[in-house]
Order: sequence, then structure tokens, then C-alpha cells
Amino acid sequence: MASFNQAFKDEVARLARKEVREELVTMAKKGAQYRRDIAALKRQVTDLERKVAFLEKREKGRLGEDAEASPATDSKPARFSAAWLRTHREKIGFSAADYGALIGVTAQSIYMWEREQTAPRRAQIEKLASIRGIGRREALRRFELLSG
Repeated sequence: MASFNQAFKDEVARLARKEVREELVTMAKKGAQYRRDIAALKRQVTDLERKVAFLEKREKGRLGEDAEASPATDSKPARFSAAWLRTHREKIGFSAADYGALIGVTAQSIYMWEREQTAPRRAQIEKLASIRGIGRREALRRFELLSG
């Protein structure tokens, strides 16, 4: 009887090791895939940071030229108008989603602002003010730079 018990225990242990080994192989493969995904996301973040830095540098250069031309514009805070937002978005032919991407907000935010159900925060108003004078070509160029 003792040999049967020992043989049974050995067989159970062997099967358990086999099951654990199969699970470990599966987990190792998933872990490697997660590491590849994380590396790809890090590359994407780095690329986006480079694009943002480029756009900020360009905007600073542009704002520097505008500030020399009219120093009085910096003293007044930017104002928000829902009618202007709707008109400008339609003028450049952007959907709410594309226009939101240009500013860094969602399409839902653009819809809510246009319908005066909510109002943008100060930082968002400043972003809107930064694109106030651009036309369709410039907006498309900026959108292409942002979307890659």
C-alpha cells in the first residue's frame, strides 16, 4: 500500500510540474509581448514629445514676432466667444474632433463650448487664442504635424 501511495504522490507531483511549466511558458511569452508593447509606446511618446517641442519652439518664435509688432496684446487677457469658435472651425473646414486635436481637447469639449453649455478653462482659452489668426492651410499643416 505504501508503494501505491508513493507512486500516486510522485505522479501527482509530475503532472503538477508539467502544468506549471506550461503556464510559465505562456506567461513568459505574454511578458515578452508586454515589454515590446511598452517599448513601442515609449518610442511613440518620445516622438510626440519631439513634435510638441518643435511646435512650442515655432510658436515662441511666432509669438515673439507678434509681440514686437503689438505689445498691447499681451497685457489684455484672451476672451472666449462660442460664436467665434463655431465660425472659425467652419471657416477652416475642420470637424469638432480635428479642431479639438489641434487645441488638445476632445470633440465633446468643442461641441459643449460651441453650444455654450460649458466654458473653456484659462489654459484652453490661451490655446484658442494662439490659433485665432490661422487659416485653413496653416491649420492643416499643424494638424498633420500633430497627427504624424
